[in-house]
Amino acid sequence: MPPPILFVHGNGDHAALWMTTLWRFESNGIPRERLLAVNMPDPLARDDDAVPQPGRSGSAEQTDRLAAFVAELRGRTGAPRIALIGNSRGGYPIRDFVVHRGGAEKVSHAVLCGTPNRGVYDWPEVRNREFNSRSDFLQRLNGGATDVVPGVEFTTIRSDANDLFAQPRAVWSPTPDRATGTDVDGPELRGARNVVLAGLDHRETAYHWRAFREMFRAIAGREPDRLSVVPEARPVLDGLVTSTIGGQATNAPVAGAVVEIWRVHPDTAERIGEEPVHRETTGADGRWGPAEVAPDWRLKIVVAAPGHPVTHSYRGPFPRSSDIVHLRPARPLAEAERGGAVVLFTRPRGYYGIPRDVVLLDGRQPPELRPGVAIAATATARLPASEIGRPVAGVFNEERVVARAWPASENRIAIAELTW
Repeated sequence: MPPPILFVHGNGDHAALWMTTLWRFESNGIPRERLLAVNMPDPLARDDDAVPQPGRSGSAEQTDRLAAFVAELRGRTGAPRIALIGNSRGGYPIRDFVVHRGGAEKVSHAVLCGTPNRGVYDWPEVRNREFNSRSDFLQRLNGGATDVVPGVEFTTIRSDANDLFAQPRAVWSPTPDRATGTDVDGPELRGARNVVLAGLDHRETAYHWRAFREMFRAIAGREPDRLSVVPEARPVLDGLVTSTIGGQATNAPVAGAVVEIWRVHPDTAERIGEEPVHRETTGADGRWGPAEVAPDWRLKIVVAAPGHPVTHSYRGPFPRSSDIVHLRPARPLAEAERGGAVVLFTRPRGYYGIPRDVVLLDGRQPPELRPGVAIAATATARLPASEIGRPVAGVFNEERVVARAWPASENRIAIAELTW
């Protein structure tokens, strides 16, 4: 049996992104209780790593929190050593804990997916931001003769050239031609097993099935039996409602949020039944479940949280149970958007790549998506008031999610959210 595995998300993200990866591990015989995906509080990095900033976290805080989660999983399973998997920023505390904080005796494997180990840029005006190769933090992490320690198996997974944050030019910024001081091989580590998966984007290096294969091989020492997800007869869903303040995710639980789950028609997104499948008002812990569903149901999850728009999130089937179906209410609506309807088409576990992917929203390719490095995970359709109530389909390759347009004048917003 492979060791228990702890999963760490990236900058601004939350544990829910690991849901499909956990399903794949479970489908290969790894017990659910040996897998732990965690929410990092205040998941966005500070502008200056040494200067406290409300709602943001420093590198030392992240490492301290990781150490506590490692202790939790070791205590829960009784395992002397566990494996760690991190996406993007999530790889930083893993490296810090294992190499510099004495964590090697507690960790057997470290898998870093798209982590910008050599930084995202080297610009002097943000010298001590965590992602700057000149920062005190990265200078310390990268200052040795090797990046690994004996006894811990390190693996990195990176793209060949499609990782947004491993580019020689700052394509993600308002100055896309500016040199970054890094390159596509920035996620690699000296002394590690470095895996290159052609074509994958920044998030897919962690959440794609090809990335899962490499994680499994690294930790289990063999090929997985399957890459697909084995459905359960009656999945049980649970998670947290977490807050967003000023457009900034905190991962803090929200009390007093009303969550409804409805079964909907796959082609029209119309509700099936007169009552929701589940309804709950969150307490201080933000938890909204558990709710039992069928593995082939299309769902609408409605979140009415204080201070946020009422969010109607349309989702594909959940083939297996998950307790990390964490819900973030949608962004505030701009005044100019309140005359009609807004539908967001989101892909949390990857970006949209043109022409790599077929991406259609309401029957056309979203005009904001441009060819080149995969850079966007959200597309937006704005409808006039005369079209409120009609279905709006989002297509990403072979995955299709249908939402319905809700009136923005009632402070409502719709999201068609992809699973894969």
